[in-house]
Formats: sequence, C-alpha cells, structure tokens
Amino acid sequence: MVPVLGRYAGLLTVGLLGLVVFGPFAVFLPLWSALTLGAAAAAAGSLALTRIATLKARCEKLSGEVDLLSRRLLKVETAAAAAAAQPRPEVAEATLRAQIEELTVEFGLLSGIVRDLTTVVSNQDSEIASLKAPREIAPAQALRHQPDPMPAADLPEAPAHPQAPAALPERIPSVPQPAATDRQTVRDPAPSISPRPIPPRPIPPRLTATPLDDAAIIAAFEGEGLEIHLQPVVTLPQRKVVAYEALARLRIGGPGTPPAEPDAFLPVLERYGRTTELDRRMLQRASIVARHLARRGSETLLTYSLSPLSLFEPGLLRELARTAADDPALAGLTIALPQESWRRLDAGQRGLLAPLQGRIGFSLDRPDDLRFEAAELAALGIGQVKVPAEMLLRPGANRGRLSDIAIEDTAPALGRAGIRVVATGVADEADVPDLIDLDVPFAQGTAFAAPRPVRAEVLATPPSEEPTPPPEPERRPFRSVLRRAV
Repeated sequence: MVPVLGRYAGLLTVGLLGLVVFGPFAVFLPLWSALTLGAAAAAAGSLALTRIATLKARCEKLSGEVDLLSRRLLKVETAAAAAAAQPRPEVAEATLRAQIEELTVEFGLLSGIVRDLTTVVSNQDSEIASLKAPREIAPAQALRHQPDPMPAADLPEAPAHPQAPAALPERIPSVPQPAATDRQTVRDPAPSISPRPIPPRPIPPRLTATPLDDAAIIAAFEGEGLEIHLQPVVTLPQRKVVAYEALARLRIGGPGTPPAEPDAFLPVLERYGRTTELDRRMLQRASIVARHLARRGSETLLTYSLSPLSLFEPGLLRELARTAADDPALAGLTIALPQESWRRLDAGQRGLLAPLQGRIGFSLDRPDDLRFEAAELAALGIGQVKVPAEMLLRPGANRGRLSDIAIEDTAPALGRAGIRVVATGVADEADVPDLIDLDVPFAQGTAFAAPRPVRAEVLATPPSEEPTPPPEPERRPFRSVLRRAV
C-alpha cells in the first residue's frame, strides 16, 4: 500500500483539496461549482491526451531503433556466415606461385640473352670473314657500315659458325665498341682509300590517321567499343615491371578493326561533353584491375590520366573519394593530371582532391616544361612525374622549357623529395642508355612493351578467381647490353 500511496499521493492531495474547497461551494453555489469542476476535468483530460501522444511518439521511435538494430544484427550475422563459408586462400600458396612466375620470367630473359649473344657473334664472324676474303672491291665499297642496333625480334638469323662456341671468350672483346653517336665504321687497311660519309638513319614514314565520323565514335562509345589497355612501366636498367598505365582505346567498326587511340576520338568526346563519362567508366575498370593486383599480393601501381575537364565535375571526384575510402585495395591506384592543371588548381578543386590524398596516388604528366618545384609537388601529394623521353634527351633550342638546374640533376632532385621520374614514349632502344646516364629510374614505351588489352573475363572475374596477368615487357637485344657494359 505504501508504494501505491506514494505513487498517487499528489493525485490524492489534489482530490482532497478540491473536496474541501469545492464542497461548500457545491452547497451554496451549485452552478458555479459544476462549471469549475467541468473546466478542471477538461484541463486534466487535455494533459492526459498530451502525455499519451508523447508516450506514443517515444514508443514509435524506440520501435524504429529496435528495428534498425535488428537489421544491422541480421546483416552482421549474414556477413559472418558468408565469410565463414568462403574459403580463405593460403598465403604460402600465393607466395610460391609468385616466386614461380618470377623464376619463369628470369629464365625467359636469360634464354633470350643467350640467343641474342649467339646471333650477334655469328653476325660478327660472318662480317669479319667477308672482310678478310681476298677479292677486288671498288673504292666506294671499301668500307662496311656497322649495322645499327635493333630489337631482338628484327635481328636477322645468320647460320651459326662452326667455331663460334669454341672461340666465344676470344671474340667477345673483338666486338666493336659503339661511340656516343651510336655509329662506327671499320676502316680498310689500304691507306689510299678515304672513308665515305655515313648516311643518316632512315626515319620510317608516319601513317596518317584517317578521319572518323562523329556519329560512329559516339555510337561505339555508347556501345561496347571502349576498352582498357595496359602498358608496363619498368625500372632502369633492370627492366623490372613496377607499374602499369591504363590507356583508353575505342574500337570503331567491329571486332576485327584495330582500336582507335585517344587522339582520334577524344576531341569528339570533348565536343559532345562526354569526357567525364569516359573517365568514370575507365576509373571503374581501372579499380577492378587494381583490386585484382592487390588480391594477388602484387605491389605494382596502376596509373590513369584524367581529363582536365573532369576537375570541373565535383561528382566524379566525390564518388572516387567514397570508393577509395571504402576499399583499401585502391591504394595502388594513381590518377594523373597535366602540369597545367596542377598549376591552375583553385580552392574548390583543392578541396575535392584533399580527401583523395593519402588514399590513392597523384601523378603529373603531359608537362609543358621541366620547371618542377619538388616542394610544391610534394605538398600537393604528387608522388610521380611522367616526362617524355624526347624532352629529356633532346630539349632543343627553346630555353623556356628548361629548368634552372641541369637536366641530369632533375631526376635526383625529385627523387630526394620522394617523387619518382618516369620517362614516357621510349620507342628507340638506343635512347635507353642515355636515359640511364641521366639517372632516370623508370621508363615506359614501345621499346619495352606495347599497350595490350585486358581481357573481358578479367574485368568480369569474381573476387575468388585469379586474374590474367598484365603484359610483360619485351626482351632487350644483347647489343644494348654490350653498349652499356663498355
């Protein structure tokens, strides 16, 4: 009884006071007392209704929170059950597979070097034998021009000399040492013959691209014509693959036609305002490839060059920031922007790029000059600078493109700030030793490997399957090894 009375003590007190106060009024003024009791009852009813509504709202809110908690608990239980049911790959097996792949690549390179050495020695034996043969020669044909170095795939196959393996240690020193101009002539012992001038290296004609129809380009872009190709970035001089660049290609006209490069279709997409959609689709495919590389335990990076117009599309950068925050495997993805875009960043664009810093990498490509400020690039989070090899090796007479420091000090200065330099567009094997002399640590171009497409099954591979490895660089000829050795 005491708890009940304590709970309703206030109500009982109010009732007793009302009885004591309104009792005499009910005797002398019955009408006024009835009206007063009615008003008091109405006020009490309104208060009760208000409290009932408040309690009902609290109950609904509590019910919603309980429902949300139950959904989250069900989601966690489902994820835990799926994770428990899915078999986890063994780390030891993945490591063993990676080691076997590396050994296979090394054996392939060694076998290629041995074949190149045999071919070079056989060619030298044939040339020396033809020079020593007694015959009458014209004065204009007295000198033989040393052939230029060429890729291993273009070396002519000469018949092996029967004594080449036995005389291999004696003939290697007799290989002519190429000069800095990559030319050398063998002089005839006759003093009366004057050497003729060496003709310049022929430059193959550049094929002119046929103009494409805008409607065909848009139709191929909206269909299934967009492809992602990968080109490796290798170290110098070891030529070990450390990164890949994702390149956009558009196949116009059917599966049998070669894909078009960005120079052919990118201006059309810019006119129609489709560059942001191109970047969005390419970033989705590059993210899939980056996840595959991370799942295999590979530390290779993947770079994709954004269009400068994508900086004016906040939705693309915000979507990329959310994806990078949710998936740590995208740490190997790097987005590249032109040098002019990095220099013209405004406050809004810097704010959009700030959430991406530390989650994915930044790169600078398509430079207009070699004036790189290492401190400013490091403050922006740029960890890579891609420079055309032509700009490093043959800067030309335009001094405005050169930096205040020497060209050979550009790569070491950026390397001290944690920024690596990649020489792009290396198409001639003769440029590789010159890049090594400039202390350029990384290079990319057709001299190492051409861009190759990623197969459709790789992009559609579920997380549990192994992806197809990206293309590997081509083997270098032994002539370049000899040039670097001497």
